[in-house]
Amino acid sequence: MASRANDQSQASRNGLKGKVLTLDTMNPCVRRVEYAVRGPIVHRALELEQELRQGVKKPFTEVIRANIGDAQAMGQRPITFFRQVLALCVYPKLLNSPDFPEDVKRRAERILQACGGQSLGAYTISSGIQLIREDVAQYIERRDGGIPADPNNIFLSTGASDAIVTVLKLLVAGEGRARTGVLIPIPQYPLYSAALAELDAVQVDYYLDEERAWSLDIAELRRALCQARDRCCPRVLCVINPGNPTGQVQTRECIEAVIRFAFEEGLFLMADEVYQDNVYAEGSQFHSFKKVLTEMGPPYATQQELASFHSVSKGYMGECGFRGGYVEVVNMDAEVQRQMAKLMSVRLCPPVPGQALLDLVVSPPAPSEPSFKQFQAERQEVLAELAAKAKLTEQVFNEAPGIRCNPVQGAMYSFPRVQLPPRAVQHAQELGLAPDMFFCLCLLEETGICVVPGSGFGQQEGTYHFRMTILPPIEKLRLLLEKLRHFHAKFTKEYS
Repeated sequence: MASRANDQSQASRNGLKGKVLTLDTMNPCVRRVEYAVRGPIVHRALELEQELRQGVKKPFTEVIRANIGDAQAMGQRPITFFRQVLALCVYPKLLNSPDFPEDVKRRAERILQACGGQSLGAYTISSGIQLIREDVAQYIERRDGGIPADPNNIFLSTGASDAIVTVLKLLVAGEGRARTGVLIPIPQYPLYSAALAELDAVQVDYYLDEERAWSLDIAELRRALCQARDRCCPRVLCVINPGNPTGQVQTRECIEAVIRFAFEEGLFLMADEVYQDNVYAEGSQFHSFKKVLTEMGPPYATQQELASFHSVSKGYMGECGFRGGYVEVVNMDAEVQRQMAKLMSVRLCPPVPGQALLDLVVSPPAPSEPSFKQFQAERQEVLAELAAKAKLTEQVFNEAPGIRCNPVQGAMYSFPRVQLPPRAVQHAQELGLAPDMFFCLCLLEETGICVVPGSGFGQQEGTYHFRMTILPPIEKLRLLLEKLRHFHAKFTKEYS
């Protein structure tokens, strides 16, 4: 810091004006933000891709980005019905074309009529198009077996991420020991740690139980909460179900226990449910927190505050680039809900094509409509392939000495644990790297496979993991898994 101050002083003597915004003067909370999914290892992967394009010889011919849940970048084809309707919404002259089914045209006209000027290019109200919020409410009601949903409690958003950060902004307050503490699962999706760093909130870690397929244990929640009360005011409990990066699917009994815990301890519940369509394991089933909360009856159903999130980016849709999502709030204070609407209005509105796509996700073709058969076939094909890839990933990793992978019950990732030799750990520490970061960098440089080290998600001290998406086409995934297994064996031998 002193050296930078001296540099600015020297610049001033030389007649140069020092910069107003420097690392010393910028928001320190932003400096603390880290986002492993797009961190240093991904930057190196981009450099390697550039070097390959320039003809630099490498021990591989392509970089395989298994670091992020970007389905279509990995080759997944878009759902035809979604893209047909969006094409008509974006270019309404196509409504006169004979190349589109009649139900596609009706759906596009319905969406356009709800838009200002009948155009996707117009702003919408900040909470999202009323018609689409009504459709989301009907979807939630169908999903939850008839439990009603109020469109006024639904806010459309720029993916689920934007809604998660908005709700956290409402919750973070206080100074010192009164500062808001937020309980997040470890391993976690780095959005949470990044958002909490930016908001200067207190991150409170609770550890998922790897020995029990990454299950959530109430005793561990209680430990984390009690220890945190010495340094902050815990007010929020975040749950990711199905899990990212860990792929577990919570049982109904576990969800009930979590709701009781949150109610007894006075915690606001945030349920990240963006992978609700991605459940593969036999005997596993998605249960929404809203449904379980309501069926538990009073006082939980009438008093426990909940925000639950969903997105078009995951599931069978994989439409990450459209940035569509929503949050439903339950039992939120009416005045606070108005403040939430005000906060969202500052961002004007979520992307309108993303809102339109969300409408198609929550109200797909009915069995009587021309597009239904193709839609169902495409949806089932995507989910069946993901289930097969989840099983293959677990099987291949568990056949490899020194790698152990829990069942991928849901979501889009495996999070295997790897044994690293003490010499490798020591060498990594000498380089100033986390041991699993060192392993993942070596893997990238030698094989072109880009995965994210477990240290970017959090893990128990002394354990090492990486997160890998299961999205590549199955033959490419099989090759990737074999390469990874052989690399680990070679790495272990080299550092033993």
